[in-house]
Amino acid sequence: MTANTDSATIVQHMCPLCEAGCGLEVHLVKGDVSLIRGDRNDVFSGGFLCPKGTALKGLQHDPDRLRMPLIKRNGQFVEVDFDEAFAEVERLLIPVKEQHGPLACGVVIGNPTVHRTGLLLYVRDLIAAVGSPNVFSAATLDQMPKHLSVGEMFGDFYSVPVPDIERTDLLLIIGANPIVSNGSLWSVPNFRGRAKALRERGGKIITIDPRLTETAKAADQHHHIRPGTDALFLAAVVNVLFDESLVRLGRLEPHVIGLAAVQSSVQNFGPDRVARACGISGDAIRAIARELAAAPSAAVYGRLGTCLQGYGTVTSWLIDVINTITANLDEPGGAMFPKAPAFAGNTTGPSGSGAGVSTGAYHSRVSAAPEVMGQFPMGCLAEEIETPGDGQLRALITIASNVALSAADGPRVERALDQLEVLVCLDPYLNETTRHADVIIPGPSHLEEAHYDVFFSQFGHRNTARFSAAALTKAPEMLHDWETILRLVAILSGQGASVDIGSFDDELTRSLLDETAAEHAEAIMGVLDGQTGI
Repeated sequence: MTANTDSATIVQHMCPLCEAGCGLEVHLVKGDVSLIRGDRNDVFSGGFLCPKGTALKGLQHDPDRLRMPLIKRNGQFVEVDFDEAFAEVERLLIPVKEQHGPLACGVVIGNPTVHRTGLLLYVRDLIAAVGSPNVFSAATLDQMPKHLSVGEMFGDFYSVPVPDIERTDLLLIIGANPIVSNGSLWSVPNFRGRAKALRERGGKIITIDPRLTETAKAADQHHHIRPGTDALFLAAVVNVLFDESLVRLGRLEPHVIGLAAVQSSVQNFGPDRVARACGISGDAIRAIARELAAAPSAAVYGRLGTCLQGYGTVTSWLIDVINTITANLDEPGGAMFPKAPAFAGNTTGPSGSGAGVSTGAYHSRVSAAPEVMGQFPMGCLAEEIETPGDGQLRALITIASNVALSAADGPRVERALDQLEVLVCLDPYLNETTRHADVIIPGPSHLEEAHYDVFFSQFGHRNTARFSAAALTKAPEMLHDWETILRLVAILSGQGASVDIGSFDDELTRSLLDETAAEHAEAIMGVLDGQTGI
């Protein structure tokens, strides 16, 4: 949607820089960005915008952002056109795959991938074309324990219940700072404003965190916990709920199994026993448990701090155990399952029991780490490159990932990257990771791509469907994200770097429809006819 004023054209867009996905008003003067502000008419963010959103203007004009591919020749990067860049990828990558097999190749998926529609929708095609289990993603650095716990508990890796903040009476936040993050695995723009509204209607916020965070300062009550002991604290809360006969399931009762096993598992974690270890008194733990049980509605939410620890999966599971046994799971004002309009595993298929999840279908070569969601821990990347033998990782494609900076032991990762025979990076910057690349392929700016929030609509505090057309026109020589991914797919699948991307996209789309919606394939292809994708 656009609007004209005397001095500017205003285009609606969405901010893709964090999980909040706030609506933007992009003010254009003579086709150039003059101002970015929050869109007051956006149904999700209502005009809120943090400094990251306004920084999109600076990102658009950043002279350091790559506009053309780079190839390394004699140790120096040289700017080339896209055709030459993909020809170089084909020249370098195919011999490694043919000589050493698919196991010698791998993919690293960075966080921005899920913020860019064209990358996210096509990355599975790339993984399939590589044909290797060596897939590493940012999710294994910050959120995999939550995916694993909800997968085992609810049968789908993405069925993450989120607080119904606009109706809850009590919100317990553990290891999260949503005033700064605006939610994570819980898209909630303007958390500060919603928290204020919660308190004004008589609600209460309790925080559990080693730090006195911005969110803790705005809470009614804060408890400093010793880092890494969240599972002890939560087990003690569950212990109190059972010990004082405060457990209630409500309408969930027919759907709950294993309640006796949970009660047995927390028998030895009484509040007084864990108090010294976690740094929160037994009386405080009892009081919190009682408040959760007594509140008309309540929700427990945990995030980064609950995942980045030795017992992250247990901690993530116990959060939803508490939401369940206080009858606050999937209830108004409690922790509810969002219903995304597309791609949601928890709203597709027949009602009843889901298909469930499985892990460990295969294991990493060196540490024998099991796959989860088809991914290995990022911490296994360096050893897979360094360790000789059959299946040694020799070629790597990174997608919007600065793994040398974001993963643990960055210097070791950098040394490992230097050992690769081929490193191809999809990234708009020369950084700690891409400087080791043989080929760097940039994409358009965020404002030059259309956007539909495929991933984070799965975790929204409200159910919405929002699509933004590109606010700006990309340079003619620049490829869209989906075009870049498909060129790599074509190279790896034997179609060659010069494949007709439009026809290849139609071929892949038709194949997908034949597998998932065969009876509607012709009609859908008819609707899509003449369109080239996002």
